[in-house]
Amino acid sequence: MTRWKPNAADRLAAAALELFEEHGYENTTVIDIAQRAGLTKSTFFRHFQDKREVLFGGDTMARLLIDGITTAPATATPLEAVAHAFDSVGELVFTPERRGFSTRRRAVIAANPDLREREARKGRDLTTSMADALVQRGIPDLTARVTAELGALAMAIAYEQWSDAAEVERFGDAARQALDEVRAAANQG
Repeated sequence: MTRWKPNAADRLAAAALELFEEHGYENTTVIDIAQRAGLTKSTFFRHFQDKREVLFGGDTMARLLIDGITTAPATATPLEAVAHAFDSVGELVFTPERRGFSTRRRAVIAANPDLREREARKGRDLTTSMADALVQRGIPDLTARVTAELGALAMAIAYEQWSDAAEVERFGDAARQALDEVRAAANQG
């Protein structure tokens, strides 16, 4: 009998990414992923709804963004609350250990139209989550929506820079810099 190994979700994600790179997303099945990870199909479905979700992490990112905005200091401006959320995301998700996975993940997504569409949908959902969290802080709806859109743009820029460049050590730093650049560009218009 084999000994139970921890981190099933991480093992499944690593196995899926390897298989997507080797055989393509379309040619990889849930059974292939589970077998590569040394797990069963039922274990896969305890952690992920389908093989796409291995790359998208369910609602973890939305929860972290909402929590980060909610716990920002009461005196924080809307963009400062979003920056606070990005710091949390950087500490818990976009860690130095995950940089290689993130870079490879981006390449797999770029190679598949269905995954690009799912990535875009996830981005819209995250933007909505940020806007809703800002409204819960008492920010007017239009201001919350605009701030969330600017935050989403900054997050996309920061994620690209962080996952591609070794000189960008911390995601939170990249996100704050991107927010400053987005804010400066908005003020020039």
